Amino acid sequence: MFKHSLVVLRVALCGALALSGLTAKAAGLTPLEQRWIAGMTPVLQHARTSGMPVDIVVQPQDAPDAAPLALGFKDGRCKFVLSLRGNPEGEATTQRLPAGLEDSALELMAAHELGHCRRYLEGAWFHLPAGFSATPVPEGLSPDLQRAYLSMKSVRREEGYGDLVALGWTAQRHPDQYAALHAWLMQERSRDLLPGSHHDTLTWIKLVRDPKALGSAPSMFDAALPVWQSGLNIDEE
Repeated sequence: MFKHSLVVLRVALCGALALSGLTAKAAGLTPLEQRWIAGMTPVLQHARTSGMPVDIVVQPQDAPDAAPLALGFKDGRCKFVLSLRGNPEGEATTQRLPAGLEDSALELMAAHELGHCRRYLEGAWFHLPAGFSATPVPEGLSPDLQRAYLSMKSVRREEGYGDLVALGWTAQRHPDQYAALHAWLMQERSRDLLPGSHHDTLTWIKLVRDPKALGSAPSMFDAALPVWQSGLNIDEE
């Protein structure tokens, strides 16, 4: 997610969903941006038809240190933020997409962000469910480090929920590809892993190695919730 003001190129969602018929030049987007938006289109279409307030925001300036895809929340709307220009990680992430499953992997990534969107819209961002309490802050930390620790734990929980929503989408929309995409996500989350850090979501991903663990709820958000809470029982011990 982003926390600062952005100079952006805003792409209307209706237009973004029709990008497959446009050239990158005509759309005002780079080929890489067009490729990512096209891959995410099924999730964006789902958000639109579900009435979720979602916009696409493309940063036109170089953003070498930004996440290639992130979610912001402003004025009650979720902002899918693409930061691919001048960003080596955007190209690297594209190269790491599983061969033959590139579109499905981009859908998974977009569904992860839609999980964040749902939490924002519910006013639940950074909040633990009823009956759960966070682990105490380690002793001996300065006030700044205490705040950083609590933020890291909160972000990690939200990332875990987002990954479960993403896998819930995959289980419902691409069940025959689930094993391969689950393995790819495990690999991505294991890259340069710092145990317990913001994107260490392996506690949750391991719980859904078998897609049956996500149950049969028609909503990917509802499917993710009980597994997320099970992971919280482990993670907050």
